Amino acid sequence: MKKIILSIFGLLSAMAIAQNKKEFSGYPKDLKINQIQVLGTHNSYAKPVDPKVIKLATGIMDKFKNSFFDNMSPDEKAKFQEYHPNGLDFSEALNYNHPDFNEQLNAGLRNLEIDVYYDPTGNRFNKPAAYEMLKKQGVTDLAPYSTEDLDKPGFKVMHIADIDFRTHYTTLKKALQALKDWSDKNPDHIPIFIQIEAKDSGMPILPNSAEVLKFDKKAFDDLDQEVLAVLGRKKIITPDDVKGKYKTLNEAVLHNNWPTVSDAKGKFVFILLPSSAGISNNESPYLAEHPGLKGRMMFIESTPGKDHSAFILYDNAIVRQNEIQKSVKEGYLVRTRSDIETYEAKVNDRTREKAAFSSGAQIVSTDFFKKGNTYGTDYYVTLPGGETARCNPSNSPENCKKK
Repeated sequence: MKKIILSIFGLLSAMAIAQNKKEFSGYPKDLKINQIQVLGTHNSYAKPVDPKVIKLATGIMDKFKNSFFDNMSPDEKAKFQEYHPNGLDFSEALNYNHPDFNEQLNAGLRNLEIDVYYDPTGNRFNKPAAYEMLKKQGVTDLAPYSTEDLDKPGFKVMHIADIDFRTHYTTLKKALQALKDWSDKNPDHIPIFIQIEAKDSGMPILPNSAEVLKFDKKAFDDLDQEVLAVLGRKKIITPDDVKGKYKTLNEAVLHNNWPTVSDAKGKFVFILLPSSAGISNNESPYLAEHPGLKGRMMFIESTPGKDHSAFILYDNAIVRQNEIQKSVKEGYLVRTRSDIETYEAKVNDRTREKAAFSSGAQIVSTDFFKKGNTYGTDYYVTLPGGETARCNPSNSPENCKKK
């Protein structure tokens, strides 16, 4: 009987391992990490929003839309509309569902996105305004959410405070620990690209909404220290690692001084989106006292040509196809999206997906990496080639087999 149980256990273990996506292999030894392409998810930590909250927030947001845009500069408005080409509709934009990091990484994703809120005192996000409002209306069957460690100081993980707050990881520390645990068990993985979006503004459309704090230099210092404390320096590819002997990080990037895929095994590349929605044109406090990102743990969203430029965010691959290809060939890292606000899944349109992959953007993000989307269409996105990465179609060398 014991042998039968052990055999069954062994079979189940083998099946679990077989479900893991095949790691990238057969590439030339000198292939750099900016010469591959990987698939990732958007808001990777998120659990579904309770439908009653979506209904509540959508009704209120419809009244606030005009004033929301009125507070933007013309440049910010244009950028927002480029990043959100299908409008801002909660009932559509939040209509996706991600499993935890383990399942995503085992499925072959090598890019994840984590939104963080600064909470140096704790107790800032314990009682989400949407739930408090609905409870006062007599609603009792709301989807459960975890409050673990929300009372403690530290960075909290959620999409929109008070509205879209259900998450697999309540704190950044928990999210980072999950990444480290998986990485330690899979030490030969290719580098995992992690976007950290610093949420510096809220959406206070409900009574008693939480006050969202701005990220100042101290907040960013604390953010770096938390990443460093959990993962350790050896697991992080930093701007200083890429800069090397060059005068600036940007010069190093333009000379393709990225580490090789082989040397980057078991490591992480952190990319900071320094403000909510990625629409701010102001220089981030993350750069204060750290010229060219010297001593920092993360690369930062930028435009080409600045001393600290290494990563460019071009979410709209249809509009920015030429810019993406140009930036990738010059040596920059680029993130784009195969679907935005779930529109492509709803209408089963692969135009943006094809544009994203063909652009050569190293990071392609989707909300639908597996079969069975919330709309019942056939839309889901996989990386061509069947592995965790592929040779970049825009800038990998000739001896790298393109799939």
